[in-house]
Amino acid sequence: MTFLEYGDMQTFGTELPAMFNGMKLAVVAAVLYVIVRCLNLKSPNAAPRIMSQDTLHSRYLLKSCPMLTKEYIPPLLWGKSGHLQTALYGKMGRVYTPTPRGIRKFLPMPDGATATFDLFEPLGAHTTEGDVTMVICPGIGNHSEKNYVRTFVDYSQRQGYRCAVLNHLGALPDMELTSPRMFTYGCTWEFGAMVGYIKRAFPQTSLVVVGFSLGGNIACKFLGENRSNQERVLCCVSVCQGYSALRAQETFLEWDQCRRLYNFLLAGKMKKLILSHRGSLSSMSSSNIGDADLTKLCAATSLMQIDDSIMRKFHGYGSLREYYEKESCVHYIHNVSVPLLLVNSSDDPLVHRSLLAIPCRLAEKKPNVMFALTEHGGHMGFFEGAVLFPQPLTWMDKVIVEYTNAICHWERKEKACQRTRNPNRGFHQLSSTLKLSG
Repeated sequence: MTFLEYGDMQTFGTELPAMFNGMKLAVVAAVLYVIVRCLNLKSPNAAPRIMSQDTLHSRYLLKSCPMLTKEYIPPLLWGKSGHLQTALYGKMGRVYTPTPRGIRKFLPMPDGATATFDLFEPLGAHTTEGDVTMVICPGIGNHSEKNYVRTFVDYSQRQGYRCAVLNHLGALPDMELTSPRMFTYGCTWEFGAMVGYIKRAFPQTSLVVVGFSLGGNIACKFLGENRSNQERVLCCVSVCQGYSALRAQETFLEWDQCRRLYNFLLAGKMKKLILSHRGSLSSMSSSNIGDADLTKLCAATSLMQIDDSIMRKFHGYGSLREYYEKESCVHYIHNVSVPLLLVNSSDDPLVHRSLLAIPCRLAEKKPNVMFALTEHGGHMGFFEGAVLFPQPLTWMDKVIVEYTNAICHWERKEKACQRTRNPNRGFHQLSSTLKLSG
């Protein structure tokens, strides 16, 4: 057996603090490396990548919308993480949220359902001095009382826009169902009823269609379903939608970007929302939902299982595949002819990058489509800020209003040019009317 001499012990003792200091440095370095990787701190700020055809209209929009061409700057310490952007949106919605005051409207539907939306009047004059209404479709299970919706509505009101916000069927906590169905991924009935009401109540107004996440799918599908749905619509803006539920469902089962975890969390929220209407869904005689379906719902751990056991049955789809095919805007969006801005983020943990090929191809083929892809922003985050604290308004809020302002000014100039090219048009129309009446 070998014994350490006294001198060796002394030497070893003096080396211990240095060894511990080295280990501490190694741990700190490892932690910093993980933080840098997880928070994506090395990723540079960048302007959105814009995909569109090179037309006079697209050049005008890019010139009039500096938000689309300058760098988007998220908060330095956490804003480059798509997960943290998404988590902050999911937990808080927005910071320093205003409380706009609106009037709730109730619309009876042909099947006995009661659609609701909140109407907010403008708080100032629009820069074109025109009457413009934003018809807004929120994200999954959302309504006008959500913080991100309130922030956007307040900002839009101050820019001279009237706002109408759909409350998804079954989403309001104090509103009972009057028919045995709730909102679905692509049902446009309630949104169409709201748009119809606005057109009748304000015959002089022009419309701007805005959709967030799932609401983007509904908004684009609504416009593409029927040409008449685009009447009096100036433009449409869709933010963070996935375009095809059928393709998205496969990616939601992957662990990449923790999508499977998000799938589980979203399923839990949807399950809670549906079960809050359990009595209405199961007790009505016309219901397609039985006790066996609700039992399957309780055991569901993914959105696909919920869609298969409950959601597809609201409209009588025979299979999950049919439900996803018929309710996705990817089969309708090519029919949209009004100016269309599609916005997504590269680090959105809910929308797989493969799905972004859909808006890319659309922007290449159609002159009315512009696709803006940011490097950062997560899912519906798009927070801006210097180091730690985000600003109350997000990049998303600003870019939607800036884009719609540009469209409104373009339309006003177009009408002025038409009057200049044909100054006697109004006189000829009046003369024709007088002749007919005579």
